[in-house]
Amino acid sequence: MKIKQQLNDIVQQAFDNAGIDAKPISVTEATKVEFGDYQFNGAMALAKQLKSNPREIASKIVEALPNDTIIAKTQIAGPGFINIWLDNDMVATSLQDALTDERLGIKPKTDPIKVVVDYSGPNMAKQMHVGHLRSTIIGDSLANILEFLGDEVIRQNHIGDWGTQFGMLIAYLEEIDDDGNVSLKDLEQFYKDAKARFDASEEFANKAREYVVKIQSGDSHCLGLWKKFIDISLGHCQEVYDKLNVNLTNDDVKAESFYNEELPKVIEELDQNGMLKISDGAKCVFLDGDEIPVIVQKADGGYLYATTDLAALRYRAKTLGAKRISYVVDARQAGHFKQVFKVAKDAGFVPADVKLEHIAFGTMMDKSGKPFKTRDGGTVKLVDLLDEAILKAKEAITNRDNFSSEELDNVAKIVGIGAVKYADLSINRESNYIFDWDKMLSFDGNTALYMQYAYARIQSILRRYGKEIEGTIIIGDELEHRLAITLLKFEDVLEVVASNATPNILTNYLYDLATLFMKFYENNPILKEGVDEATKLSRLQLANLSAKTIKKGLEILGIEVVDRL
Repeated sequence: MKIKQQLNDIVQQAFDNAGIDAKPISVTEATKVEFGDYQFNGAMALAKQLKSNPREIASKIVEALPNDTIIAKTQIAGPGFINIWLDNDMVATSLQDALTDERLGIKPKTDPIKVVVDYSGPNMAKQMHVGHLRSTIIGDSLANILEFLGDEVIRQNHIGDWGTQFGMLIAYLEEIDDDGNVSLKDLEQFYKDAKARFDASEEFANKAREYVVKIQSGDSHCLGLWKKFIDISLGHCQEVYDKLNVNLTNDDVKAESFYNEELPKVIEELDQNGMLKISDGAKCVFLDGDEIPVIVQKADGGYLYATTDLAALRYRAKTLGAKRISYVVDARQAGHFKQVFKVAKDAGFVPADVKLEHIAFGTMMDKSGKPFKTRDGGTVKLVDLLDEAILKAKEAITNRDNFSSEELDNVAKIVGIGAVKYADLSINRESNYIFDWDKMLSFDGNTALYMQYAYARIQSILRRYGKEIEGTIIIGDELEHRLAITLLKFEDVLEVVASNATPNILTNYLYDLATLFMKFYENNPILKEGVDEATKLSRLQLANLSAKTIKKGLEILGIEVVDRL
């Protein structure tokens, strides 16, 4: 239910009824329980325009509010704030409808757009490491939310597969691939061995350089080796994606090589638009206010990342027809994307009505605030980190005797992977992410384990009841009212998260919901003797909807739940 939109429409109707010729500012959530559920604070802004006292304006708005709405009562406070309480009966009806709908009453948008979300982007020369974690899970959660709300989402994995190092790698692959079945279990070691061979042998180095030229000119033998290397590398990536429970597959890969034939066209169109200038032999685009130009072609004819990114933008806007293109890439690339977006718009590669955005995020740090590394200072492989998360989750599950060995392995995987993802998604993405095992696997605080425990606890209540839940929701005391209003806010929260690419807003909401439910459960007995049947059934339904909302919210974030913990 879009509560804010409904309230804003009601306030607008009051403006019309009162003859106030202005557009009202949006209602906001009340900051304290005693101030109601929502507040309208626009009377102050209107005072100067209407040359009237803000309290008088507030009174005029309240008197003009239409009847039979979701508003139960209002109160004018201070210099003209309007406190708003929602009607319990109408709220209960909305919750009842949400319970019978697998989408919890949230209808897909009627005006969907096509959105490209570019995320993960591993380099094919190495295995995925912790540096790929944030892009992968932030990007996936954004794609999930947009998809749930009804947009047509195109996930794209812009991998680096077309650089000069590939001549060296495929030459080495050819040299060691005697049986035609190299598995490349350790890509890091393969890369090191290839580089050592390159440095030690001039003959091998020359061959590698020749292979770069042959790849780019379409030589079938070299392209065959190159494709084999890429396929093996993508297989490693897919293992990580499957373990992380993210929705990326090889079908979503649109690598640098995909745009190779378009690069000369990008240069040609920039030239036709009069945007190219030669600087030290290189073709550049100079932007107002930027001392450093965007180099699109080197003096030796080679292309750069900017050229490929321009080709990708052109393809995504014109061929795919995207109206929003989101790049989930770390904050250090902010300058690059600012320049590339400007060039793309100025050159007409991307129409003016297409939204281009860099979804920036901070660096992953250890508890001491230093970049996250292995003990010997090496890069932490992502698959090793995830395996460790599962082991630590198994240790954190105290009631292990309640599970079979197979069940324990499954629960540990769900809890461990969920902990890693939730810990990242629960912070402001632009902040640096402090990686802390103890914190992320705690039953206390805003963690995945706390959320999963809350869900499992509700499932336990429903199992103990053991019957079909009938009856109607009756909102009685203040706690039930607050829980009901919080449940209704789910759609508004998702809208904000989708618009601003801020998954931490969703995790904060889920934490508030779970905490409020725990308080409700402690103070409002459900299955205790002496609770009348109508109240029991109402509270069971509130509990059930709380569980469904927690589950759906975590599902959107790519995190699973368990029925027992």
